Amino acid sequence: MKNGKTYLPKEGEIKRKWHFIDAEGKVLGRLAVEVAALLRGKEKTIYTSHIDCGDFVVLTNISKIVLTGKKLEQKTAFSFSGYVGGGKLTPYSKLMVDDPERAVRIAVKGMLPQNKLADRQMKRLKLFRGAEHTHQAQAAIEK
Repeated sequence: MKNGKTYLPKEGEIKRKWHFIDAEGKVLGRLAVEVAALLRGKEKTIYTSHIDCGDFVVLTNISKIVLTGKKLEQKTAFSFSGYVGGGKLTPYSKLMVDDPERAVRIAVKGMLPQNKLADRQMKRLKLFRGAEHTHQAQAAIEK
């Protein structure tokens, strides 16, 4: 900082890294907190809440994510079609088998700010059910 002025990074100055996380055996909520912090860029020194300065995150083995307690039987995901009577509740026991990507997206999106910035940050989240992913050429930071 020169002359006591606040520094705000420009879009071209933000260097985005790729983080590869193996989700096997990890708890859904705790993993969502870690992923949301990386998507927002909170560990960076240039972090500013209103500027999108986060990194890319690749999650593998999301079909092997764990829910603690009785959440698998008791927790439900709500979706709404937009029509009258179009609400649908899906238990997490079915959701984790059929669509674990949706369960992870719901958890991570809930940890991000509820604004337009979150949509841009969610586009940098890449999810894969198995151990293989299509981002082999990226400079990796394994976790």
